[in-house]
Amino acid sequence: MIERISGTRRTWCTVMKALCYLSLILVTALTAFMILYVLFRGVPHITPQLLFTKPSTLRHTIGILPDILNTIYIVIATLVVVLPIGVGAAIYLNEYATNRKIVELIEFAAETLSGIPSIIYGLVGMLVFVQFCSLGTSLMAGALTLVIMNLPTIMRTTQESLKTVPESYREGAFALGAGKWRVIRTVVLPTCVNGIVTGCILSIGRILSESAALLFTAGFAHNINGFIDGLGSAGATLTVALYVYASERGEFDIAFAIASILMVLTVIINLLTGYMGRLMKRRNGQ
Repeated sequence: MIERISGTRRTWCTVMKALCYLSLILVTALTAFMILYVLFRGVPHITPQLLFTKPSTLRHTIGILPDILNTIYIVIATLVVVLPIGVGAAIYLNEYATNRKIVELIEFAAETLSGIPSIIYGLVGMLVFVQFCSLGTSLMAGALTLVIMNLPTIMRTTQESLKTVPESYREGAFALGAGKWRVIRTVVLPTCVNGIVTGCILSIGRILSESAALLFTAGFAHNINGFIDGLGSAGATLTVALYVYASERGEFDIAFAIASILMVLTVIINLLTGYMGRLMKRRNGQ
């Protein structure tokens, strides 16, 4: 016999459902307003000269092509370093580590690192990478600083994704005679690709939005270089350029144009990352 819902409980459920809908509408409206406002202020000021030239003091022109290239360089360099380390650490903690106390200690350290303000990372990066490692003010020093910042994100998202893989998958592969690493490589990792891609997308968002740490480590320069040469020299990313143009030079139109480009660049990189994740799943027969 189905128990009839009381009037008070029905009213409570209705109120809570209405609050959930209201929260959804508010979040969607605020996000849409922010995106549309930035695009409205920024898109009219995006010109070929802004996109495809570098700034010139003699001609009194502003160009952000070096900033776009520096942003792409630092994203690639950071991901190339942080992905193997973060995914490898997650695999070890979830698949190989047997001492739970050490695992809990490492997880606590990762959680603590993820909550440290980025300005502290910038100070440490300046002391360690710029001065002690003699990398100087360069994109490589900035990328290594961002590696430390994003390592907890990659490690924790991958680790949580590994925990969702059913134990029966591993047991079935072991029963067929597969070794430990083969099981991880052919069964576990393809199953949790979505978690790795999620961590990668979160890291890209943090890399693109970071400015405080890069001011200490990557500097502010507008030279157009290749990938290898660019990593060894100082350079401003789009977020650093946005900060300087808005706060120090009062060029708010340029700042909104850079913000619009950053939003578009973020969407493009995230779409490419998601496509690569789906491609990897198809290659593994999932």
